[in-house]
Amino acid sequence: MNKNIKKAFGKGKAFIPFITCGNPSLAVTERIVYAMEEAGADLIELGIPFSDPTAEGPVIQAANVRALSGGVTTDKIFDLVRRIRQKTSIPMVFMTYANVVYSYGTERFAKVAAETGMDGLILPDVPFEEHGLDLISLIAPTSHERIAMIAKEAEGFGISEPKQVKKMAAQSDGVIVGSAIVKLCEKYGADCVPHISTFVKEMKDAIQ
Repeated sequence: MNKNIKKAFGKGKAFIPFITCGNPSLAVTERIVYAMEEAGADLIELGIPFSDPTAEGPVIQAANVRALSGGVTTDKIFDLVRRIRQKTSIPMVFMTYANVVYSYGTERFAKVAAETGMDGLILPDVPFEEHGLDLISLIAPTSHERIAMIAKEAEGFGISEPKQVKKMAAQSDGVIVGSAIVKLCEKYGADCVPHISTFVKEMKDAIQ
């Protein structure tokens, strides 16, 4: 496991917030990252928007559309990460889709991501067996007999509703919350940062 990711789980239960890059803008995304770290986030998932995010619900799908409509590209997100890494070393992973990586060039994507300071990558539409890299896998109800195999490699647990945080933290190494945070981005737009900061602090406090 990446040392920086391991660090995220080294101080107890990890709280892992997810945001879609460029929703509502890349400038606001950068501010959100700093605010979430200050509020207690242990690891941050940065979503690279894709036109057909099959593993997402309507909230995050809509965020992808808004980000892409705003002109967000993979290269602009890499530039965002470079700026963030000048100010913080908080563990961060990308979540995106195989088509984004393949169209960019798999080797090129992995090389640039590592050079910018990213720590991991989640590709929900790539089967576990095809991961040629040390990637982070998600388990879906349709995984069936493969769940046990994937779970052996698991380090965290993803959920979508904040009310589940405390309960799920008792059964897992970490808790991921995405939709609730993305909803705050949608509701408050460029003014979402303090609202997200308060939410992240409340969620982190709930699992300690």
